[in-house]
Amino acid sequence: AAVCPVCHQADGDRCMVKDESSFILFLKVNTHCHADHITSTGLMKKRLAGLKSAISKFSGASADIHLSEGDKITFGKQYLTVVETPGHTDGCVTLVTGDRSMAFTGDALLIRGCGRTDFQQGSAKKLYQSIHQKIFTLPDHCLIYPGHDYKGQTASTVAEERKFNPRLTKSLEEFVDIMNNLNLPKPKKIDVSVPANLVCGVHEV
Repeated sequence: AAVCPVCHQADGDRCMVKDESSFILFLKVNTHCHADHITSTGLMKKRLAGLKSAISKFSGASADIHLSEGDKITFGKQYLTVVETPGHTDGCVTLVTGDRSMAFTGDALLIRGCGRTDFQQGSAKKLYQSIHQKIFTLPDHCLIYPGHDYKGQTASTVAEERKFNPRLTKSLEEFVDIMNNLNLPKPKKIDVSVPANLVCGVHEV
């Protein structure tokens, strides 16, 4: 399983699969319908026989598998549990390992930050509740792996984010005020990325 596949990384992903004879890519999971880049899922499906796509049923996007709260993605003897964490978009999910030692949070919870809530069905209130009720209730030692990080950090923990995240240590009212006043520019590729990602990243190059 792979989280947050990016179109321009598709060749690298395919090479990694070919180079690892014991590694079989059977499912590409998008944690949500992205606005800032085009998913590589559709392109990878054309190149790897048997590969399927998955995304939340609330994303509005097409996929082979539509995920819901509590669904399990199994691989070998392991599995990931789907946890719905809307707020950045309606279709955001977090994927949690069976032993609850790792959580792949996509763009919902970032390291010392969180996803923006000013477009694509975004809701600051929903995001705050999703993180506090669904992610911050995981064990303190649970490793947090976000979809990306602008400072090159790769992981945090539930305890660290609960204690040090500058936005999420605030009250709900303070958080909503912060998120409603970020005044961020519109993602440069949103007008191309969202329509493409609604159809699994299949687009004209």
